[in-house]
Amino acid sequence: MRLLLVEDDSLLANGLTGQLEGAGFSVDVSHTAREALVLGKQEDYRVAVLDLGLPDGNGLDVLRAWRRAGDGFPVLILTARGDWQDKVNGLKAGADDYLAKPFQTEELIARLNAIVRRSEGRGLSVVKVGGLELDENRQSLTLQDGSNHSLTGTEYRLLRCLMSRPGRVFSKEQLMEQLYNLSDSPSENIIEAYIRRLRKLVGAGAIVTRRGQGYVFDDQN
Repeated sequence: MRLLLVEDDSLLANGLTGQLEGAGFSVDVSHTAREALVLGKQEDYRVAVLDLGLPDGNGLDVLRAWRRAGDGFPVLILTARGDWQDKVNGLKAGADDYLAKPFQTEELIARLNAIVRRSEGRGLSVVKVGGLELDENRQSLTLQDGSNHSLTGTEYRLLRCLMSRPGRVFSKEQLMEQLYNLSDSPSENIIEAYIRRLRKLVGAGAIVTRRGQGYVFDDQN
């Protein structure tokens, strides 16, 4: 899942990035309101973490601008302030959840997974398609025969992207955007390599290639 982290504290942002990546997110970091505005509009994020106190503006203004532009990805706001009014204003501006500093990273990750699930119309931490079950917490896949297989971080992100929207065609470029952040430089054939690896687990018919279009997860398989 592609995530935008908007946080001006570089030390905190660096620490969170590593932990979020370990939880299955591909993270882009922005330290300013101006950059966050641009990234939120031009990139395909599944969720964002937005600090309210930014050096060049208010995080709420960034959120309002995203929503006016039609960007509907879930947003969790961070605030060091104890004023309940800030939380109310954030929710009114279009935030999906909030978390006050200081916080435990485990709670942040749990809240992020929860709002992403809600945006996908799910209530559980398991993505079920056909006879396959993808566990978000364990980053593992259970097959129809009941066997369980641990996944690498990239395998998990790719399979989650496909399974969370079965029947939808994802181009190679769209999958690359969800798997890697702006600072990564993956090779052009990396998607094909991971698709081949995943097909050995889920079966060749589960991930269908649409020539000239991309890949789709077959929920009838």
